[in-house]
Amino acid sequence: MSFWDYEIEDELQRMKQELKRSGNLNFGNNSDKKNLDAVLNKLNDLVGMENIKQEVNTLINFLKIQQIRQEQGLNNISVTLHSVFCGPPGTGKTTIARLMGEIYRELGILSKGHLVETDRSGLVAGYVGQTAIKVDELVESALDGVLFIDEAYALAPEGSRNDFGHEAIDILLKRMEDYRDKLVVIVAGYADEMSRFIDANPGLQSRFNKYFYFEDYKPKELLSIFLNVCGHNNYKVAQTTEEILMHKFTSLYENRDKNFGNGRLVRNIFDKTIEKQANRVVKLSELSKEKIMAILPEDIPE
Repeated sequence: MSFWDYEIEDELQRMKQELKRSGNLNFGNNSDKKNLDAVLNKLNDLVGMENIKQEVNTLINFLKIQQIRQEQGLNNISVTLHSVFCGPPGTGKTTIARLMGEIYRELGILSKGHLVETDRSGLVAGYVGQTAIKVDELVESALDGVLFIDEAYALAPEGSRNDFGHEAIDILLKRMEDYRDKLVVIVAGYADEMSRFIDANPGLQSRFNKYFYFEDYKPKELLSIFLNVCGHNNYKVAQTTEEILMHKFTSLYENRDKNFGNGRLVRNIFDKTIEKQANRVVKLSELSKEKIMAILPEDIPE
């Protein structure tokens, strides 16, 4: 944890103790706390992303303090919940966005906390006047929840000032102001492109100042994701198979480029693995539950 994390945690505990002594502590109820704890358990059970988990927990503690301060008649420190998720594909950005919607709901910030996903195609039309309609429809569907815009940098193509994407950005910024208490917007994409996107419009710079950086999964994390997918689908991976997979993921990681798929890559390998496993198992003269579930070295695709 950083110094900032410890400061917030210490401040939260200090305020709780003071309010408890004065008999004024009334932050949520047991049901609310259980619901929030359940969401946090889902967050903490995710493979990797330790920096993201830490930052989300820090944000939660900060928001709790602001709620307690408000209950005590103290001035709040305003914080924007609109965020920029920077990172390559398959690193869990959509999953975190969905969990943050649930967290905001449990904290009473958003009444629904649902997630609406979109990209450039969902916001931009090919004709004058149609883009505004598309943006308004999406915003309306996301009210009281989170609007997640993947590959948001595509709304502001480099070197194109007359693109309809700029119209979409202008309308979105206006709606974010109109519904500032009912809408959280999260934009996502590669780090370099997202920096260019935010810098392209002063309105974006003022509304998006909270950044979360998602990193490529390490080989051990890729293996953990693969094993989790297998377990969820009732497959068992032999120890020798794990060693082959670890070697495969290490090689893929060390030779990765910008298009490295991360979690999507793991899912693709899993799909090909169970196809090969099915071709092997169907030829066996005797089948058992254990044989149907077993993932052997020869099942791993080249």
